[in-house]
Formats: sequence, structure tokens, C-alpha cells
Amino acid sequence: MKTLTVRAFAKINLTLRLLGIRADGFHELRTTFQSLALHDTLEFAVTSGPFAIECDDPSMPRDRTNLIWKAAALVGRTMSTRRALPPVVVRVTKRIPSQAGLGGGSSDAAATLGALARLYRLSIPEAALTEMARSLGADVPYFLHGGTALGIERGDVLFPLADLPPVWVVIVQPPFGVSTADAYRWWDEAANAAAVGRRSSRRTADLDAFLLPSSELRNDLEPPVAARHPEIAALVRRLYRDGARYAAMSGSGSAVFGLFAAESAAREVARAFGGRAVVTKTLSRREYERRRNEDLRRGLPVMRATC
Repeated sequence: MKTLTVRAFAKINLTLRLLGIRADGFHELRTTFQSLALHDTLEFAVTSGPFAIECDDPSMPRDRTNLIWKAAALVGRTMSTRRALPPVVVRVTKRIPSQAGLGGGSSDAAATLGALARLYRLSIPEAALTEMARSLGADVPYFLHGGTALGIERGDVLFPLADLPPVWVVIVQPPFGVSTADAYRWWDEAANAAAVGRRSSRRTADLDAFLLPSSELRNDLEPPVAARHPEIAALVRRLYRDGARYAAMSGSGSAVFGLFAAESAAREVARAFGGRAVVTKTLSRREYERRRNEDLRRGLPVMRATC
């Protein structure tokens, strides 16, 4: 059986500024993405049967609503046989929590695009691959290259930035998730969205270390989400008290992260949270692409798309 195993890496949003509503109804935003070593693992096994998704997390959907399924369908349309879906079983080991603002579903989708293109030796131009990713979700294109990057418009227009200096990251997951649609709706419903954004700004201990202006180091979605879930604000305050150089909610939540210079400090803080926290580290763009390419090349008996 021909198989390929790849990692799908998480992200945090170091910054997230909402600039208003676009004519197409989406939100205009400016965000700084940052890759993490935390990852899901996806094994693609060619089969004689139909396409299927298996996962060790029973809460993850395994039908056409899953972005892995949607990504596979896009790849299927590029194959010489024009299959609706390639005959593959995708086995997912889930480590990135869902509805956490860590990009797990989007990263899985980007990993699927790359893995299936490699598995079937499909020559998909970079521009076409980016458009496929964009059609799956605004942040999916980011996961094709990772690192530290600025996302504008819907977050899908990307500009590489100087990589964040390596830091350790403590991620704390509250006992609830937050729907992305709900988070943006709550921001829309705020009496004064601009004031909400200003209130999200907070002190940082070492701004120069992040190569970002202090006015940008905030998440405009955090105040309206924390208004419904006060535990988020409490976690951010606790991470600062525990020595985080910067702490915030990631994306639309519900996960909260803190950045630490030393691994020992990060692990000590995480232990105090028990099973609710994980320790990981940031990945530069070069390291992200090295790991991604390593996965795609490692021990793979490639095949032509003739099935």
C-alpha cells in the first residue's frame, strides 16, 4: 500500500486588527500569523475503495463538511481521470484543538493539497495551488509556507515578514470552543467596534523582541469574545502574571497563548495549568518549509495519476 505521512502545523495570530466590513460582506483585517511546532499528523493511504477520513478525535467530522474532504475534492478535479475524490484513506491524529483559533482545520486542508499532489505526482503551479487554498478558507494559503507573515484583506493576501525570534509558547485551551462566525458577529454587534479594539491593547514586557509596533500587538476579537467568556481574559492576565512577554487570545479563540524566552519557564507555567496547557515553540519560515518538504519527500514511492 502506498502511503504518505505529513504534519499540519498550528498557528497563532500575534496581532489581529479588524478594519471594517468589505463590500462583499467579509471583514477587512490585518493580522500577523506565526507558525508553531504543534501539529496534527495526517497519513494518506491509497486504497481500492472510496475516499474516507478516519480520526482519533470523535468530534472531528468525517464527511464533506471537513476541509480535508473539500481539499481532496479539489485535487481530484485536477487528476487525469477527473475523479470526484482520489481513492485514499486519510488517518488524522489530532493534536490541534478545534474551535481554538489555532488553524487546525485550515492547516489540515493545506497539508492535504500538498500531500495528494505529491502522492499522485501532479504538477500544480504555485499560483493555482494558492487559489485552491484560498477557495477553501481565508487562512489556508498561509499554511502553504508558514513562518511569520502579514495577512491583509480577508487575511488571504500574504506578505512574508522577518521571522519572529525563536520563543517558547504556552497554549491554554479553555473547556469550550468559539465559533469563528460567532466571534465576528459579536464584534459586529459591539456598540462601538473601534472602542472595543482600543480596549484590547495591553502592556507588553519586551516589545522590541517581537519586531512589531506596540499599537499592533493586540487582538480586536478578544474583548467581544471575552465579554461572553470571561475566562479568556482571566487566562491572559494569569499568563502575564506568570512571566509571559506577550499574551493574547489567538484568532477567534478560544485558545490563549503566552510567549516565553526560556523553555524551562514555559514548562513550569504549563504544569500549573495541568492538562489544559501545552508547550510548543515558534517555527521560522525556513524551518516550516524544511519540515514540510521533508515530509513530502521522506520514503515516498510516488505514483502517476492514472487510477
